[in-house]
Amino acid sequence: MLRHALLSTALFTVFAASAQAAPALTTVAERSAFLQTGRYAEVEALCRQFQARYPKQVRCVEFGRTPENRPMLALAVTNTGALTPAEAARRKLPVLLVQGGIHAGEIDGKDAGFLALREALEGKAAPGALDKQVLLFVPVFNVDGHERFGRWNRPNQRGPVEMGWRSTAQNYNLNREYMKADTPEMQHMLALVNAWDPLVYVDLHVTDGAQFEPDISIQVEPVHAGDAALRVAGTALRDQVLADLASQGSDPKPFYMSFAENDNPQSGFVDSAPNPRFSHGYFQLRNRFGMLVETHSWKDYPTRVRITRNTIVSLLSQVAQHGAQWRQTALEADQRATQLAGTTLPLTYKTTDKSRMIAFRGYAYTRTPSEVSGALMTRYDETTPQIWNVPLRDEIVPDLQLAAPKAGYLVPAAQAQMVAAKLRQHGVAYQVLAGASGKLPVEAFRATTVKFGAQSFEGRQTASVQGEWQHEEREVGAGALYVPVNQAKARLVVAMLEPRAPDSLLAWGSFNTAFERKEYMEEYVAEDVARAQLAADPALAAQFHQKLASDPAFAASPAARLEFFARRHASWDERLNLYPVLRTDVAPAALAAPRARAPELPKQAD
Repeated sequence: MLRHALLSTALFTVFAASAQAAPALTTVAERSAFLQTGRYAEVEALCRQFQARYPKQVRCVEFGRTPENRPMLALAVTNTGALTPAEAARRKLPVLLVQGGIHAGEIDGKDAGFLALREALEGKAAPGALDKQVLLFVPVFNVDGHERFGRWNRPNQRGPVEMGWRSTAQNYNLNREYMKADTPEMQHMLALVNAWDPLVYVDLHVTDGAQFEPDISIQVEPVHAGDAALRVAGTALRDQVLADLASQGSDPKPFYMSFAENDNPQSGFVDSAPNPRFSHGYFQLRNRFGMLVETHSWKDYPTRVRITRNTIVSLLSQVAQHGAQWRQTALEADQRATQLAGTTLPLTYKTTDKSRMIAFRGYAYTRTPSEVSGALMTRYDETTPQIWNVPLRDEIVPDLQLAAPKAGYLVPAAQAQMVAAKLRQHGVAYQVLAGASGKLPVEAFRATTVKFGAQSFEGRQTASVQGEWQHEEREVGAGALYVPVNQAKARLVVAMLEPRAPDSLLAWGSFNTAFERKEYMEEYVAEDVARAQLAADPALAAQFHQKLASDPAFAASPAARLEFFARRHASWDERLNLYPVLRTDVAPAALAAPRARAPELPKQAD
């Protein structure tokens, strides 16, 4: 495999000129002609040096510590003097958060971000953009993974020579963490987000995949999901960045460039709406823009850094030009969200079978059986460009939809501590019942089927359920939580608490014990119970015999036959498969004051 490519003369000239302009603020990447990337000590040094060079425009912020006790750093950058969240909010400035290194082997964003940042401060890139916004730059999100440094950590990626690791020191993939937020890193990031409330959150990656000419994909939400007016603005943001990149020689795409069938170019591509475990799926639930940037791993590191730098500069320009208007649209979306109770909301989206043919710039290839694996393998000839006429499926529509509760959700006291902690992490408002409300008319969800994940996934045993909400009366005691739907983060509330939502608390296994049977009736006791029920209830006896005749699996299972009667006995646990969150049409009485922990403000690094 080609690990590095020679830097073109033109590219070297541009980057060399940048290095000469401010040698103290250059990176290992620049000084090595973009063959290498620096260790995290360089990030710490540059964070301090940028602040020292530009004390009125840059603040170096430590916003948390990793499990291995490394500082998580961000640079707040603006010409306005608004270097704190409170000041940015007071001045109504849009905040652009650019994050690198969530997968620390995909490290283009760190080096490109420092380059774009220096050029913007010097007025050489996006001139005037920092007069109209705050840039919040996180060079490396997965800091511990960054320091697991090695030459072959990304074998399907061309450069740099060495790079970090995909997962954290605790072996979590942070780009599955936005909803469940188990890791200290994500909890610190959410606190940073709650404090600064970025209008646009940009997540910089390097894709895996086949060999072809397009060099970057830009995906934005809301475009397919979320508030309708924000979708219009999100589409404009995406398209304007795509146009900027195309004008600079890139071939950008608005979809993730992964084949519909693995390793088969002729299968084409399928676009999709992301679940909220991913960054760009998460931020649309907060009525903010999330952008996933994926440079192509088969481009060399100098090329990828240049294109990522171009993307960041484009974003600075677009937010400077449209950010005030987009921020107002986002705040209006917050207001619209306070009226979503009782309305129908999508929980999932699907891509239809409708396709269109596109001309995609690939390379000549062959597909032949491998003498190693025995599988049909694709081999590309990068010396022979070729146009692939392939299908693209990109019609995305709502799939699972349901009406949100007319008021909100009730979380009984037994689950309140765990759920409240998650709500606070996401900045969701809730209230606590100061006294018992007695039996209330509510909606309860009883799972008719439950399926647990066959193996651990991101430290959890996931769960999926089928069932429906039903009207019941249930006791609601003191200490229970009331989570109103009518708040700015209404979509996030529904995504967290609806049991069938793809990244809900239930889906991530937070309530698995509710679906575990704990009490049993001995077989000899169940035999006597069954005979008594058969003798006392002719209708039940008829139902039993009909099931014996119509269901061979039931008839052949002694356990199922005895459970038929055990379920009708007073000893049966009526809470089994009852989801321990309720829905209510009316806010309960005896509510204490609303709670939503104010996020801790990041501190300035020493």
